[in-house]
Amino acid sequence: MPDQNNSRAAHLAHLRRQELAKGDPVPLPLTMASMYHLPGSPAGFKQYGRFDNPTWDAVEAMLSHLEEAPALGFPSGMAAISAVFFSLLKAGDRILLPSDGYYTTRLLAERFLKPIGVAADTRPTASFLDGGFDGYRLVFVETPSNPGLDICDITAVSKAAHAAGALVVADNTTMTPYGQRPLDLGADILVAADTKAPNGHSDVLFGHAASRNAEVMAALAEWRRLAGGIPGPFEAWLVHRGLETLDVRFDRMCSSAEILARRFLEHRTVRSVRFPGLENDPAHNLARIQMQRFGFLIALTLGSEAEAEAFIDGCAYIQPATSFGGVHTSAERRARWGDAVAPGFVRLSVGCEPVEELWEAMKASLAGAAG
Repeated sequence: MPDQNNSRAAHLAHLRRQELAKGDPVPLPLTMASMYHLPGSPAGFKQYGRFDNPTWDAVEAMLSHLEEAPALGFPSGMAAISAVFFSLLKAGDRILLPSDGYYTTRLLAERFLKPIGVAADTRPTASFLDGGFDGYRLVFVETPSNPGLDICDITAVSKAAHAAGALVVADNTTMTPYGQRPLDLGADILVAADTKAPNGHSDVLFGHAASRNAEVMAALAEWRRLAGGIPGPFEAWLVHRGLETLDVRFDRMCSSAEILARRFLEHRTVRSVRFPGLENDPAHNLARIQMQRFGFLIALTLGSEAEAEAFIDGCAYIQPATSFGGVHTSAERRARWGDAVAPGFVRLSVGCEPVEELWEAMKASLAGAAG
């Protein structure tokens, strides 16, 4: 892990110490409150559960430390994206989205932005710079893209978009703050689903948005307070707990993915492999510059839908499930959700299992799936 990430990880574990008085509990207490003791003037005090919660404050302090920018928590990654769209866009605006990114972002734009007069265009991630950004109020990048793992140049996109007067939003869900730092690369706003690796245990939905632009953060905070898209305190507590071990889990997952991707590439039954860490991957050269790790997601294409399903179901150490980033390795055939991928395409999320045991189980399942 790069030195700066090591420094962030070391300091993260001791953030709470700075606020402790003698006799305070070292672990973060869970504050379940919809109201606060509030005699007299409410100014300067916690007032109501939709406005404030100490458990939110703690997890947002962690996220702000990791992003090196103010951060706000939301009840899901899509809630964070929705807050960005609905707090910053107005009728007549046009936005640009990745055509190969997470499909729900495009559905949100089609179903709810279009009827209020916000138009949306799409482009493939790998050629996102083509065509320029004139006329756009907001440019949304997701890199690596989910599920195909294509990459775009965040720095180049940001420079070109800013020259055209657009804000740049980067979805960093697949990489976490330890793997990629979009705000450092020029993005104005970062969004992420902490449901994935930051929480890491597949037991909570959560998201966050971060920005170094004070006006943006004020708009997002007002939207959250008025619209009510707030995280629950227990969910915030779980994410706080997960963030304490993110650097350890992420390091293991990424290291294992690098080993497994090379073995998949050499396996006779695997038709193709996409992983930014492979030297022959189309995204590799940019990934080496832009990303601090290559991530834990691997895109595999097997011979057919039946072969892909048999590989997933037949492996003792693969959990068949949607979502990713948990301590357990998981996988799914993304064509079942309508993504523009081959029937045998598998998105594999590498977990924390010992890599040699994981490979042996996968190798056996591949052999069985091929029949």
